[in-house]
Amino acid sequence: QSVRYALLKFAIPLGVYFKLNTRVISLWNNKLNLEKVFREHIWGNSCFLYKVNFKYTCIMATTNFKGQPVKLIGEFIQVGKVAPDFELVKTDLSSFSLKDLNGKNVILNIFPSLDTSVCATSVRKFNKMAAGLKDTVVLAISKDLPFAHGRFCTTEGIENVIPLSDFRFSDFDESYGVRMADGPLAGLLARAVVVIGKDGKIAYTELVPEITQEPDYDKALAAVK
Repeated sequence: QSVRYALLKFAIPLGVYFKLNTRVISLWNNKLNLEKVFREHIWGNSCFLYKVNFKYTCIMATTNFKGQPVKLIGEFIQVGKVAPDFELVKTDLSSFSLKDLNGKNVILNIFPSLDTSVCATSVRKFNKMAAGLKDTVVLAISKDLPFAHGRFCTTEGIENVIPLSDFRFSDFDESYGVRMADGPLAGLLARAVVVIGKDGKIAYTELVPEITQEPDYDKALAAVK
């Protein structure tokens, strides 16, 4: 009864924070701590809500930055699921969608910024590896501006990777569960690799446990061979 009363009491003010495809199941504790509320998606996934930028946001996974835990917004994409479509921005400022690559293997190299040595190294390595991959496209995705992507690719001679910017408002970061919610890099994308098969389903994922470390290139390439 007490939980039901609490839910009714706070349903209206909390409603502005909850998406229509979710419902509140119970409160985190008896003190009605609104900083952390349990929520369950109607399709079966569960998560905890934290107040992020004055609104309640689903927190599903964590990574680390220099040994310190970093929470991620949304559920990190799982193997076997149909890859959500997305629209990102190319270096010429045109839009690029995942659906443009139907029928091909796609490797998503996701990282915080090209202005870090590890991120730059990952793009260089995937660029070399992509040259020998058949029916496979590698996308380098970050929130860097398209101009920064263009400068880097020109300077480094990157020709086998398509750099894409998530600087415009899109749901890519939450759909794939890779946007960092806190820590020094809050708002940027976590380091991760996602491989999408020709059937459009997720074939392999790696959420790199430490932002300052490189991903496992060999396992990602094995997923498309």
